[in-house]
Amino acid sequence: MMKRLFPAPLLSAALIVAWLVLNASLAAGDVLLAVGLGLAVPALLAPLRTARPRIRHPLTVLRLIAVVGRDVLWSNALVLRTLVTRPGRPMHKRFVRIPLELRDPSALAALAVITTVVPGTVWCELARDSSALLLHVWDAPDEVAFIAHYKRSYEQPLREIFES
Repeated sequence: MMKRLFPAPLLSAALIVAWLVLNASLAAGDVLLAVGLGLAVPALLAPLRTARPRIRHPLTVLRLIAVVGRDVLWSNALVLRTLVTRPGRPMHKRFVRIPLELRDPSALAALAVITTVVPGTVWCELARDSSALLLHVWDAPDEVAFIAHYKRSYEQPLREIFES
């Protein structure tokens, strides 16, 4: 019963505080409205929330964070170097279709975040059945090597973390 009334207590508290801060008022009406919204919104949206993911390999999470961090630094350096040393030369820009084995919604969301964090890659489209991903890549001279790196560095650890 309590879980149905308060499906996300932290979200409720955050909504209440945000409402009061944004309105800069502790008037009785504002507090009542804040509490009402803070309780109603999570309860109404609870059916839309996915099941809480279970992280199966915490050490793989740490390795993935390290790999993403390394790739972010490397990509930033590569973009800077390219812009400074080859300002007018054409890049190997392309759309790359990556076949996916990943199906878990939380893992796909994590993959989307990773993709947007790494400079030079833009998540464009996910197939309806989640079987493929379309990326725009700023500089990928070897498409096959890029796909292999993407799957090995990001998809495989996420499958290990969320699906195995």
